[in-house]
Amino acid sequence: MPAEHVDVLIVGAGLSGIGAAAHLRRNCPEKSYAILESREAIGGTWDLFRYPGIRSDSDMFTLGYSFKPWTRRESIADGASILSYIRETAREYGVEERIRFGHEVLGAEWSSEEARWTVRAERADGETVELTCDWLYGCTGYYRYDEGFSPKFEGAERFRGDVVHPQHWPEDLDYEGKRVVVIGSGATAITLVPAMAERAGQVTMLQRSPTYVVSLPGVEPFAGALRRFLPEKTVYAITRWKNVLLTSLSYQLSRRVPKLMKGILRRGVERQLPEGYDVNRHFKPSYDPWDQRLCVVPRGDLFKAIREGRADVVTDRIETFTEKGIRLESGEELEADVIVTATGLNMLVAGGIEIAVDGEERKFSETVGYKGMMFSGIPNLAIALGYTNASFTLKTDLVAEHLCRLLSYMDANGYRVATPREPHASIPREPFIDLKSGYVMRSLHELPKQAARAPWRLHQNYARDISLLKRGPVGDEIDFSRGPVRAPGAGETDEVAVAA
Repeated sequence: MPAEHVDVLIVGAGLSGIGAAAHLRRNCPEKSYAILESREAIGGTWDLFRYPGIRSDSDMFTLGYSFKPWTRRESIADGASILSYIRETAREYGVEERIRFGHEVLGAEWSSEEARWTVRAERADGETVELTCDWLYGCTGYYRYDEGFSPKFEGAERFRGDVVHPQHWPEDLDYEGKRVVVIGSGATAITLVPAMAERAGQVTMLQRSPTYVVSLPGVEPFAGALRRFLPEKTVYAITRWKNVLLTSLSYQLSRRVPKLMKGILRRGVERQLPEGYDVNRHFKPSYDPWDQRLCVVPRGDLFKAIREGRADVVTDRIETFTEKGIRLESGEELEADVIVTATGLNMLVAGGIEIAVDGEERKFSETVGYKGMMFSGIPNLAIALGYTNASFTLKTDLVAEHLCRLLSYMDANGYRVATPREPHASIPREPFIDLKSGYVMRSLHELPKQAARAPWRLHQNYARDISLLKRGPVGDEIDFSRGPVRAPGAGETDEVAVAA
């Protein structure tokens, strides 16, 4: 039996995958599509992560889809609300019926002779199945779902309590009234500490070095005021742009006048902490703002837990785990009943799918990214990656819209294949992501490169990407072809190469 064929095969049914399907329904309703999801549920990150306090680290007016207003009062939303929003979107656009759950994509091979991908997936029952598609669209996010980053801690086997990684939170973990140490200082740790402090006896955030932390309102007052006299769709659009501009201003100030931004952030922290608190030790990072992502705390909940004595911060390095907890290089020992290793994620491009073109393996690390969504020398393949300095969905929405424009352009001109060219060797190559967070630095060797100018430059700028992806040309620096025009053996040339 021939493999099932669809025009677009989406990998991943999380925030970006559901959004991609909705964009196809809205802009290319004639295209057939399916979604392969390795897990048994919609939602991706927002269904996988179940640790206490799980929430967005961006406001929902920018993390939400461009076409579906976020109508709840909360601006920084909890995981359950975000998951509900994703599921509601899937229902509205009839996406649920197109999802194949329990299908883990193992590999995909492009055939120039057939102008299509053949995709291998393993089902939950162990059976391997194949599908073919004209376009492969990876919406798997940027990290490994099966394991988080867990550095080796000396003496970890001696600890008598529970050791938990947030990515695999046990439902039956009992920390009521217990002593908890959370290792880490990123968004996950800063979320966990105040949430666990509500039930635990004491929670300590143990960090090697501080992170920039900013407190934002849990509810968006600006949107609340607008809702009194404007329709929801208009309120959403205005608030979305207001938040985009404020985030962009924060980023630009951080890059151009980092000293000023450091002062603004420090004053915000000082106002939230008790008098005499050692801000220099615990909340003064050694790097400039936005060298790593800023961490958001809604309603200052982390600082509130510190003020009330339910949580504290220790800045030191781990020497070894002990039977009772953790001994630090300073000689201090932190006693604990539960240790949470909020030590980060492992990045993974396109979900780790093995890619081949005409029988030759292609590694993303050997390519140059095109518009932050395609790769040099790899035809009819796109991925959805969000911003590092703004909400994930702002970028993935633009990518999905641009892909729909590209599909329509190809149909109008009779093209079947679109392959980004390799930029000229004289154009300098740079790391794909300009961020110094640990999870990025550990994975740079596995990521594609970017070049010094558009369309090979990965902009971290929403306004510029609107110009590039929403209004700019769709065929720049791409080689198009009409693909095979006759069955094999017809005796005529298979392809007509067209330079855009």
